[in-house]
Amino acid sequence: MTTELSTGIRNGMLTKNSYPIRLITGITYAFEDGSGAGGTDRITDSDNGLVTAGYQVGDYISVAGSTTNNVSNVKVSAVAAGYLEIPAGSLVAEVAGDQVIIGAGAGGGSLDEMLRDGVIEVYTGTQPATSDLAESGTKLLRITLSSGAFTPGSPTNGLNLATAASGIASKESGETWSGVGLAAGTAGWFRYYSNAYITGASSTAERFDGVCGVGSGELRMSSLTVAVGATTTVDSGSITLPASS
Repeated sequence: MTTELSTGIRNGMLTKNSYPIRLITGITYAFEDGSGAGGTDRITDSDNGLVTAGYQVGDYISVAGSTTNNVSNVKVSAVAAGYLEIPAGSLVAEVAGDQVIIGAGAGGGSLDEMLRDGVIEVYTGTQPATSDLAESGTKLLRITLSSGAFTPGSPTNGLNLATAASGIASKESGETWSGVGLAAGTAGWFRYYSNAYITGASSTAERFDGVCGVGSGELRMSSLTVAVGATTTVDSGSITLPASS
């Protein structure tokens, strides 16, 4: 089988959803060229208020009021209380002092927004005919960010998709997707849940299913053999939307 998108995801993509707008302003924001992970640029906040303000990985932000760094619609790749990381080449070095406005625009409908800070669970057997159906098989793994604890409704340790290219949305390259074995068995299929984590039969849940594989499949793992207590990593994962049907 191939990737199966739930009715909730398909309806969300066809009907614009509403997401919060985040907006902060102040004179504590500085700009750094290439200081982030892998050479990404950073907007820093000496007041350490960015997490409290609600900024998240996957937000698209715009900056106004800066002398040299008024960027528009750039994707946030990392968030901490004291900084936001955005793509390399977006900023030049600038000290704090300007009255800067940083806004995260309203989004809605895109896969990376609906599935932001999600979680994957891996099961034995064959994937259900549709992702609206209840889970089947034995749950072997819960895949999170670096095997961290996941709580529905909280962004902590949730997974994210990168910006789509050529009709394909893949796992965020800077994230480590892994989980510790809950049961012993052979991975057959997976379900990616949105942050709300709705299980069981549902026609409104935002989630998708696919096949597990080594070197093939929608979710490519280091090994399909799962042992209790052993860590399994996901090498790559993707959703492809065809140009025609």
